[in-house]
Amino acid sequence: MNDNASTRVVVTGLGAVSALGHDVPSLWTNLLAGQSGIDRVAHFDATEYASQIGAEVRDWDVNQHMDPKEARRNDRYTHFGFVAAKQAVKDSGLNVTAENGDRVGVMIGSGIGGMHTYESQLKVLAERGPRKVSPFTIPALIGNMCSGLVAIEHGARGPNFGLVSACASGAHALGEAAHAIRRGDADVMIAGGSEAAITPFAYASFCSMKAMSTRNDSPRTASRPFEKNRDGFVMGEGAGVMVLESLEHARNRGARIYCELAGYAATCDAFHITQPDPEGKGLSLAMTRALAAAGIKPEEIDYINAHGTSTPYNDKFETLAIKKVFGEHARRLAVSSTKSMTGHLLGAAGGVESVICVKTLETGMLAPTINLVEPDPECDLDYVPNAARRWPVRAVLSNNLGFGGQNASMVFRAV
Repeated sequence: MNDNASTRVVVTGLGAVSALGHDVPSLWTNLLAGQSGIDRVAHFDATEYASQIGAEVRDWDVNQHMDPKEARRNDRYTHFGFVAAKQAVKDSGLNVTAENGDRVGVMIGSGIGGMHTYESQLKVLAERGPRKVSPFTIPALIGNMCSGLVAIEHGARGPNFGLVSACASGAHALGEAAHAIRRGDADVMIAGGSEAAITPFAYASFCSMKAMSTRNDSPRTASRPFEKNRDGFVMGEGAGVMVLESLEHARNRGARIYCELAGYAATCDAFHITQPDPEGKGLSLAMTRALAAAGIKPEEIDYINAHGTSTPYNDKFETLAIKKVFGEHARRLAVSSTKSMTGHLLGAAGGVESVICVKTLETGMLAPTINLVEPDPECDLDYVPNAARRWPVRAVLSNNLGFGGQNASMVFRAV
């Protein structure tokens, strides 16, 4: 069945777990205050690593949110997504029943999946032998398990899978969930991204790529998107999940509607496994198609939540792509990278940043790009430097890019 263009998809519930708070209100408050969630890594001894900093979810007790027995059987990435989904469902007021469960689906993406489980069980294998490896290892580490567990918790029997597209996973999950609603496969989708990859092996791997910031003496100023002296991304962890519904379904049940997910597009650079296209062609195409899908003109976008990773290549190429798509309007709209505060949540980035976009529309406030002291001459747009701003917002766009050249753009607007 093809998408029904007349079916409008709206956001009715929000949930988030991040280094800036274990729920959406605390995340949003800290973002507007320009707070950084980045500090020295506490999960493991990182003194021998080139990068020793991260945006960890601290003071976290999953047993407060999840049955302890179930928690032990699942990975930290699943814990985050499970809790964010529970928040989003509660926020939406949705009641999933035996009668409507067939029309409710789940799509929660993860770029890496159960890395904690992978590493801990490899250690068990090496030190204690194959018979001591947990029988829950495979279910815990696979990237679709968060979606499966959320469905079990809520009785959601509709479309269900995990999407993997590196750092675009959460955004793609939301966009494809919206397509599922427009196709008529579901009335409601619980969708977003979750990630927990602050582990020794993941850090060693990213450090070997020289992709992460080594500003270890000043963690809170290490993530500096669009800044001249940026030196790499800072890893974060957490989850962002939303409840999406058809507008008709949301109105029929009297739901509070935040906004509309009006447009979405996915493209590929087909250029390089880690480096973005230097001409920004793939991202430009994604933004152009997302705007077309939403049926709005470029000049109607007031704010862009940029991918903005604080890496040398991404920030200048994303800036170039924005200029290509928006022309002179690029100088009038506001752009910010909230990764300057949350760190880069990899596959969860699109989920958390979409939640931020929704809060931007709801409140008319823009979260800043902190640590923007000396802008890169090639990054010459309005990046909302260092302080939150009140701003007239009609429609916003969110970008996420992933290794492999994958791009995702989404447009949110007021209903």
